[in-house]
Amino acid sequence: MKVLNFGSLNIDHVYRVPHIAQPGETLPGESYALLAGGKGANQSAALACAGAPVWHAGKVGPDGGWLIEKLATLGANTEMIQVGDTPTGHAIIQVDDAGQNAIVLFAGANHAFERAEVDAAVGNCNPGDWLLLQNETNEVEYMIRTAHGAGLSVCYNPAPFTPQTGRYPLDLLSTLIVNETEGEALTHAGEPEGILSSLVERLPDCDVILTLGAAGVTYRCGDETGHIAAPCVDTVDTTAAGDTFIGYYIAACIAGEDTVEALTRACTAAALCVTRPGAMDSIPSLADVEAVP
Repeated sequence: MKVLNFGSLNIDHVYRVPHIAQPGETLPGESYALLAGGKGANQSAALACAGAPVWHAGKVGPDGGWLIEKLATLGANTEMIQVGDTPTGHAIIQVDDAGQNAIVLFAGANHAFERAEVDAAVGNCNPGDWLLLQNETNEVEYMIRTAHGAGLSVCYNPAPFTPQTGRYPLDLLSTLIVNETEGEALTHAGEPEGILSSLVERLPDCDVILTLGAAGVTYRCGDETGHIAAPCVDTVDTTAAGDTFIGYYIAACIAGEDTVEALTRACTAAALCVTRPGAMDSIPSLADVEAVP
């Protein structure tokens, strides 16, 4: 069993600032870093760090070769990543003194997928394999329908949220993972309980996981419903926390762990992630996660 991730690859320009810039405000940057990122690439990195077999399907421009090398070094299969003429996607990220972030995203090559490429990648999978999707690539709806038709388990993380998200065939998903902002946009409910209840009612055959940041995660997976607390940590940077959670959760599921074990491990990995700066570079190793009491 493996994971096929149609995912974004971004070059992250990260600026440390005293607070997130307001409209019309100019702030001095306290530091600058050029880092590997993209929600898709981060999630593939987390899967690889957690020991899962992950094939990353993506696109970069001539300036993105080092992103491919970095993913490969972490253990992801990068044979399906193509280098073309369209510029690599990139992000401008502000990180404030509380560890919160604000991001401007340019899609670039991440929006250059063609349907024939989707067909070919899914054709290399077997029924029971996983497809992982985010909202930083094009052709998301076609990817969902194609993978479901081929017997894959489809896990979707609608981040960043777009108006099209609610019109996708979410009933074809095996797993939906959202944070509170995404969940509220999908359901128009304002509290975690209401968000989860609404999603469960809408998607009775789908595992629904609602991440709550420092408050942990609430979920309905199969016949199980519950809440998992997150470890208390000193937050440095939250940029890749959700991506780390997703990668470690899927890896644990593939490894045969039960729901509580998988979600607990994912929460632990995400908590370690936020204690470190950066996106892909902040994702902890499996040994680090297993060392947490």
